[in-house]
Parts: sequence; C-alpha cells; structure tokens
Amino acid sequence: MTATSTLIPTWLSRALANDSRFISETVCITLSEREYARDHLRTQSLVAEPHSTSLLARGQQALNSALGKTDPVAHYSIMTAHHPDNVVANRYSNIQPYDRTRVVVGDLKGSRCSVGAEGSKGRYFNASWVRELYGGKLWIATQAPLPRTAHVFLSAIMQPISTPPASLNSPHVHSPSRIRTIVQLTQNTERGRQKAHIYFPSTPGQSMLSNPDPTSDAPVLKVTLLERKRINEACCVYSKVSIIPVTSTNPQDAVVFTHMLYAAWPDHGVPEDEDRASLLAFVRLVDCVNTDTSSFPSSPEPDPDPPIMVNCSAGIGRTGSFIAMSSLLRAYHLLSASSPRPNTSTPPPQPLCSLPVPPLGILPKELQEDLVAQEIDSLREQRPGMVQRDEQIHLIYDILNQAFEGSLRVTV
Repeated sequence: MTATSTLIPTWLSRALANDSRFISETVCITLSEREYARDHLRTQSLVAEPHSTSLLARGQQALNSALGKTDPVAHYSIMTAHHPDNVVANRYSNIQPYDRTRVVVGDLKGSRCSVGAEGSKGRYFNASWVRELYGGKLWIATQAPLPRTAHVFLSAIMQPISTPPASLNSPHVHSPSRIRTIVQLTQNTERGRQKAHIYFPSTPGQSMLSNPDPTSDAPVLKVTLLERKRINEACCVYSKVSIIPVTSTNPQDAVVFTHMLYAAWPDHGVPEDEDRASLLAFVRLVDCVNTDTSSFPSSPEPDPDPPIMVNCSAGIGRTGSFIAMSSLLRAYHLLSASSPRPNTSTPPPQPLCSLPVPPLGILPKELQEDLVAQEIDSLREQRPGMVQRDEQIHLIYDILNQAFEGSLRVTV
C-alpha cells in the first residue's frame, strides 16, 4: 500500500509509508504485547481468591480504592464466563467477555436488558458492550449463536436497551431503544465447519421455533423470515426477520430486525483486494440501514441510531475490525459515499469515548497520534482479542486509505 494523496491525513500517510513497515514492526507488535499482558491478567482473575481474607490483601485493596487506582486483575476479570453454568454457552473456550462490559439478558417477562458484573441478574450471553473511541457509536460484539444460545441471542434483540456500563462513559441512551440491525461477518459454514447456528428460516414466509436453554423458563420464540434479497455491490444478503413469543396473542408484540450478512470475508483472513470495494460499501450500507426509521412507527419516536449487534464466529477478529473501520470512517465523515471529502488540514478527530486510563497505561509516544492503533487498543480494553490478526490491522489502514482516495466510493 502507498499513500501519496494530499487528502490523506499525515498520521495515516506516515503509517502507510515504507511498505507498511511501521504497521508491522511497531503497531502490530506493540498492540500484541499489550494484549498478551491483558491475557495474563485474565488468567490471574480465574485463579485469584475473589474474597481474600488476608489482612494485607484487604489493606492493599483499601489503599488502591482510596488512591483511585484500579485493581488490574479485577479490571480484566472473566470469571462469570468461566462459571460452570456458563461455559457451555461459549463457542470457544478461550474467548469470553470481560465481567465489566458483558451483556446480561433478562427473562423476557418485562425485565429490561441490564449490563453489569458481580451481582447482575439475568441470562449469560457471550457478548460485550463496545463503544467506538473516535466515532462514539455503541455496539454489541458477540459470538455467533450456538444451538443452545440462539434463544438468548434473539432475546437480546427483543428487549429494550437499558443503560450500558458506566465504564464506557456512555451518553444518554435514547429511550425507547432496541437492537434493530444485526451484522454477520461469517458464513454459517466455512471450510466444512459450522461457524454460526441458523436461527431464522431461509425462505420468506416460513417460520421456525427457538427454544430456550434448559436453565431458562422464558417462552419459546417464533421466528419468521419476512423478506430476503441480495445487494451485489455490497456483497450482502439482506433479510427482514420477525420474532414473537408463541405465548403472545397480540401481533404488536412482534419485533422486527434487519439481518445483514457480508459474504466475502473468509475465516482466518481478510477480503481479497477485489472485494475491498464491496466491504466499504457494506460498512456504509449497514450505517444507512440502521439509521433509517421510515419503516418504524413515529410514536413513540424510534431511536435514530440504536446500537448494532455484530458477530463473526468468535466475535473478536472480523467483528473488531468492522467496528474499528466504522468508527474511523464515522469520525472522518466518510460513512456516506456522497459525503464531501473531508478537509484534512483540520486537526484529527478527538476521542468521543473518554474511557478511563487502563491499568496498562496509555500507548507509547510513537503511537499516540495513530488513530488506528488507538482505536484497536480501546476495543481490546472492552472485549478480549478484538481485531485478532495482524492482516486485519493492515486491512483497517487500507480501507481508510482507499476511502480517503475515493477509489472505493460506491453508491448503496
């Protein structure tokens, strides 16, 4: 990749210079070292005594609290995901949400979705609340459903959204609001392996039932495919889906969501060069669909831009890359193909999500002006392993570069 256009911000042009050696030798290595440190602390959270009776330990905890310091092990705790009742709900044994940002799903009996760590009541869901650093948008990043978890996945869509974790420093959430756009970045089957459980029919007009897991007394859900079409320029399979409890006799209890599958992103890889145009078109299409309120009743007023739920198979690699791209394109006003090209003589965007300084500290000086590195590190603070592979990091720079160049401007 090369970047010579004066339209491209200085920090991006600098990162893409010298055959991307800066990205490979500085960005990827530094981010990898920091994620390795987080992984060590995650492991410690599983072996540490949660309620130590040691006088020395209690004294240190009190001192840290008085000084406003965060306990690193508690900060990166994944204990809830490792509870014996929850491990069967994890698609992969080494990918779990942090306790402090995990999504907790209610029981569909009038309770609202809640988010929290210790003391939270509700059903376990391998999903994390994530806020873009530069774009500021709120997402739910999650693994693809398993047969056992499809019901809780659908339940998260059905329920109104409550307040995200305080740690995300979220602005006021529009009320009422619920998820109305699902982004899937994996095929249901890849390389002969099941990567995502099918949870709605493939033929319009058909319905299927989704049963809760054995530990829940939530009602069975009826899932109906209303519409299905392919949008070739965005390599997207677009579906409209309705969910309603089988116990309901009121059609107004049905919740409709849009499911958008991007079909050109291989597992353990990145889209081919010839597919990059469709990827940018897909990112833009997702934003356009999510902000379209024309098919929703005007009273009560629908959320103009509700959180989006996105998954690949594990909910970290392709998922994290998609959120990072969306954030930076949003920050530079490049999410619309018809937007005027930004004036890059102005200062670069500032973070809209002022997360607390993590226990690992801030990024080193050489990365503090690099928006891609900052965005990825922020995402990894919210869900382990986000933007999993080095080639995915390179992809984010490339898509942003080509968006500035305008060579990938596709009308959706």
